[in-house]
Amino acid sequence: MTFTDTDLDDLLAILRQASRDEILPRFRQLAPSDISAKSAHDDLVTEADIRAEKAITAALRDRHPDALVIGEEAIAARPSLRNQLTDAKLAFVVDPVDGTWNFARGLATFGVILSANRLAEPVLGALYDPLFDDAICALEDGPAVYIRKDRTRDTLRLDPAPSPGLTGFLPLNLLPEDKRPAMAAVYPSVNRVLNLRCSCHEFRQMALGHVDFMLSARLTPWDHAAGALIVARAGGVVRMLEGAAYRSDVCDGYLLCARSEEVWHDIAGRLSFLLD
Repeated sequence: MTFTDTDLDDLLAILRQASRDEILPRFRQLAPSDISAKSAHDDLVTEADIRAEKAITAALRDRHPDALVIGEEAIAARPSLRNQLTDAKLAFVVDPVDGTWNFARGLATFGVILSANRLAEPVLGALYDPLFDDAICALEDGPAVYIRKDRTRDTLRLDPAPSPGLTGFLPLNLLPEDKRPAMAAVYPSVNRVLNLRCSCHEFRQMALGHVDFMLSARLTPWDHAAGALIVARAGGVVRMLEGAAYRSDVCDGYLLCARSEEVWHDIAGRLSFLLD
């Protein structure tokens, strides 16, 4: 299936409706019983995550009955679902509330992520902000676009010129413990290191040109497939740290995005210790 702008508008309508029905009414209204931990004490899931994923999944299956539709919470309950991405001719991957820790703490930095994938290659990506009702999206054969609440659009194109000293997102707590001291030593060599605890908004900042690079670890398709496509369609450089192309079925390694080849190679050189 080749997606069009009309298809994209239809998919955004699904995210918008689920946000209005299931996410926004629960923002800053969660009871303690509405929040629980998954793999770690700070890996949270809320009632909003569960209900929004069910609503989005049902709507996608209704419109695309032959597609594989999987969400973060479904994969958490049944990890083998992730393996179906490789051979699926069309697979939608949903992160119903990305930045759940922020959402559960009443912070506004959260979003909804949707990607469509063909044989594990991202072909559509959407990074939706429920609070401002806007999105950054891309199709496989088109530009990255910023879509406002009023549905007007701006094409996004990254300026290859880096900011002085470089600014970007570097994870620390997501790395193996033996790599953390070396990563911490990289921090003073760049102008500013950020961490929003939300892939949706980190990729949005990258696509908007507000940062020069971002490194992603512990790769998961619900966090990274949409953003990787969007940054690439905005003219950025998107590769695994060792230089391989990114695919949504990649589980191991590090994804490095940058505004230009120059910045990508600069940061890749500084982070080469991660490949040892």
